[in-house]
Amino acid sequence: MTIIYQEDDGDLGYLTGKTIGIIGYGNLGRPLALNLRDSGIRPIIGVRDAERGAQARADGLRTGDIDAITKESDIIMMMIPDEAMPQVYLDHVAPSLKRGDMLVFSSGYNIAFGFIEVPPFVDVGLIAPRTLGASVRERYLDERGFYSFVSVGQDVSGIAWPTLLALAKAVGALKAGAVEVSIEQEAELDLFIQQAILPMLHLVITTAANLLLNLGYPPEAAFLDLYISGELRDYLDKAGEDGLMSALRLSSLTGQYGVLSRLARFKDLKLERLMEMTLEEIRNGEFSKEWSKEYADGYRRLQNLLKEQEQLDIWEMEQQTLDMLKGRLFF
Repeated sequence: MTIIYQEDDGDLGYLTGKTIGIIGYGNLGRPLALNLRDSGIRPIIGVRDAERGAQARADGLRTGDIDAITKESDIIMMMIPDEAMPQVYLDHVAPSLKRGDMLVFSSGYNIAFGFIEVPPFVDVGLIAPRTLGASVRERYLDERGFYSFVSVGQDVSGIAWPTLLALAKAVGALKAGAVEVSIEQEAELDLFIQQAILPMLHLVITTAANLLLNLGYPPEAAFLDLYISGELRDYLDKAGEDGLMSALRLSSLTGQYGVLSRLARFKDLKLERLMEMTLEEIRNGEFSKEWSKEYADGYRRLQNLLKEQEQLDIWEMEQQTLDMLKGRLFF
């Protein structure tokens, strides 16, 4: 049975006397560091970028080079991009690890796909927020917390779990609930959502926008109803709170009938096969190899893909709509 950890499962006493180092101070590193600071635990920050270091010091945190921070720390939180992490780990973290240290990742990617091999004398943990970095900070401040995945991949000390849960509590990851998964499952689920769900969502919205605009619907009305109004977000929020069918039942009877009577129209056997193929590429390591090559190539294909999408005509009309509505009820 799946275990879901709550606030009471974390004991901050396991962090007493421990020095926590955070490697990286970006989209997730900074929110987690600030949450720790506001929980009474002042981490030290390992950075290579001068601007990030200045930001950390302005936030009241001590900084240093990654090698020195690793040596000084008992718990090392790896908060740099997946594709850049293996080389940083090899050059600056691995040589400074000590027996009894704990490595904590926010993504299982590098462990799951073999890009980082940890030594047998350290604990390995995972705290993976299921939200954006900015929301990690916002939800800590408003005391809602955020959902997360947690895992222990290696327990040498015998206290890896209570230490990890203490850390999770300190950053706000137990407030809403932390689901125990394996490191491999976290990595695979994360990539699957990115590669099987979000592409379809993006395509559905852009296809619908193009159709409506080509048929003469006002851009402001089309974009507002598709996503700018927040109705779609509210629907998904309600589904997250009470379940997808409960959210559907909150729609008008016309809306309920429209969804259910047309559902079969959009069913396609190819969809399940495409999802299976996508998941297989993730699980067999094909995608991770592809992404490593893309990183080595300076993100050339990614930049081309972004440029191709940015050149779509609909974005200019989208921006005009956003500009017209800014400062009004919707924002």
